[in-house]
Amino acid sequence: MAFRDELQEDHFHKFHAHQGLELLFIHEGKGIVEVEGRTYELQGGSLFCFQPYQLHKVEIPAPRGTRDVRYVRTNLTFEPRYLEPFLAPYPKLEAFLRFLSRGALSSPRFAVDDSRLMGAVESHIQAVLEPGEGQEEARILFLISLLRYLQLAVISGEELPPEGWSVKTTAHIESVMDWIEEHFRQPFSLELLAGELHLSSYYVSHLFKQYTGVSLTDYVTARRIREACVLLGNSGQSVQRIAREVGGLSAPYFCKLFKKHKGMTPLDYRSALHHTAK
Repeated sequence: MAFRDELQEDHFHKFHAHQGLELLFIHEGKGIVEVEGRTYELQGGSLFCFQPYQLHKVEIPAPRGTRDVRYVRTNLTFEPRYLEPFLAPYPKLEAFLRFLSRGALSSPRFAVDDSRLMGAVESHIQAVLEPGEGQEEARILFLISLLRYLQLAVISGEELPPEGWSVKTTAHIESVMDWIEEHFRQPFSLELLAGELHLSSYYVSHLFKQYTGVSLTDYVTARRIREACVLLGNSGQSVQRIAREVGGLSAPYFCKLFKKHKGMTPLDYRSALHHTAK
C-alpha cells in the first residue's frame, strides 16, 4: 500500500495489471488513465477501481519546460478473496466487494471527497502501516471501513443492484454465479444452468440481467477472459491451449473475443505483462 505517496518527477506507467483489486486515489495531479482501449481524465478527487487482471496505464505528464510535477496518490491493491470470509455477517458489503472486483462497472473512475476519504481511513492507517502484533486484524478492519465508505459515499446508486431485493432472489443470483464459476471452462448452456438450479431459463436470464446489468452470455465471456489473463500472465501455455481451457474455444474466435474486451491480442497482453515485470 502507498499512502499519500508523492512523486515529483515526470511519471509514466506502462500498461500493467495486478492479480488483486487495485484502488487508486488521486489527491493532487493531472493526467490520463487508459483502461482497455478507453481514456479517462485523472485529477485530484478521483478514484480509479481496476479489477483483477484489468490492463491499464497511468500517465502524468510534466508541465512544458520542466520535469517536475506534483502527483500525490494513495494506492491500495488486495486480493478480494482474502477479505470475503470476514464479510459473511455483512451480505450487502460482501455483494458490494464482489461487484467491485467482478461486476460490470460502466466506468473505472469515480469522484471522491478527499477530506471524507481521509477521515474514513486515517483512524486505521497507522496500525496498518506499523509492523507488530495485531496488524492482521488492523488490516481487515481498515479494508472493511474503506469498503463501507465507498459503498455509502462514492459508488453511485445506479451502479449497484436494485434495493429491496429479497434474500431468496439474491441467493438465486449467488447460485448462478457459483454455477458459472464451476462450469465456465465448458461450453455454456442456459438450459443446463437453469435445470440444475431448478429454475426456468427465462427467469434466470431476466433476473441476472436485471441484477448485474449484463447478460449471462456476456458475464460468462468476461469470466473466461479474466481466466485467460491469469493464464497468459502466469503460464507459458500457447494461445490455442488457453482458448481450449477457458471454454473449449477455437483460437481465432478466442483471439477475436480477447481483443474486443482488452483492446489487444492475447500475445500483446502477455508481452505487456512480462515487460512490466522486468
